[in-house]
Amino acid sequence: MDFTDVSLTALRVFRAVTEQGTFTAAAASLGYTQSAVSRQIAAIERAAGTELLERRREGVRLTAAGRLVMRHATTVLDEIDATARELSGLPGQAATVRLGWFPSAGAVLLPRALTALRRTDPALHVVGREGSTPALIRALRAGSLDLALLASAPPFRPPDTQTPPLALQTLTERALRLAVPAAHPLARGDFVDVADLRGQRWIAGSTSGEDRLMGVWPGLDERPDIAHTARDWLAKLHLVAAGFGLTTVPAVLAPAAPPGVRVLPVRGGPQEQRRLLLARLPHPPTESVTRVAAALRAAALDADTPAPSSSSAP
Repeated sequence: MDFTDVSLTALRVFRAVTEQGTFTAAAASLGYTQSAVSRQIAAIERAAGTELLERRREGVRLTAAGRLVMRHATTVLDEIDATARELSGLPGQAATVRLGWFPSAGAVLLPRALTALRRTDPALHVVGREGSTPALIRALRAGSLDLALLASAPPFRPPDTQTPPLALQTLTERALRLAVPAAHPLARGDFVDVADLRGQRWIAGSTSGEDRLMGVWPGLDERPDIAHTARDWLAKLHLVAAGFGLTTVPAVLAPAAPPGVRVLPVRGGPQEQRRLLLARLPHPPTESVTRVAAALRAAALDADTPAPSSSSAP
């Protein structure tokens, strides 16, 4: 089989596997069976005459040949999709930027940036989705995202080890903050002393692996009392508002805290820094990508302006 005979279906399946990270996840996203996905990948690898995906226990990873195929497959699929839209009378994709973001970025930062772009670049179309850092990195590598907003914690390692390294821009670096019920004794001041965090109850972010203690102040010298766990950041903040515990939040989320929550700095120990990163593939960005990146940076700097702690009691 010659590679020029590869079907569009095989290319779409290949992109989905690359982006989702596993055959199972790709099958679910496409509505296919896992065996159908496997057959398509086998067919495209036969046509290429080499392995395009390195199979690992934790998922798949593109080989050098796979990166080459993925780069061209993305161009082909984007052109086909643009043609379909134009045939349907919809606007073309000449000024479209595909953006991914970590969950809490959609609460404050993203609306500010998109609102600014609607005013300054009304013809620019931004599409994208929320996702975890691994999912966003896979989408960047697969070519289905142009930019990704990422959150990073010390020791600030690169988000992946693949080559070539991603182009990373630090938008802001701010100290982690604490969300406290407005009626809690710790909410009476303008900051919380780290010594007063001993014996508190916590709303954690996850129950699996290393992420189990997300939401708990880093470096506590005791086993934390975790009252509840929630993956969604807004659910955690509403649990805080209801008085069920404390949780950590990035500074950018302070303006989005619901009534009944105060977001305060913590003093008395090393500052727990968090970085907001903008990631893309290392090739030169298009003008549209550059404009979106500039709007995100401006929104991040605006959100980075110190403001009174929030918010009021119910």
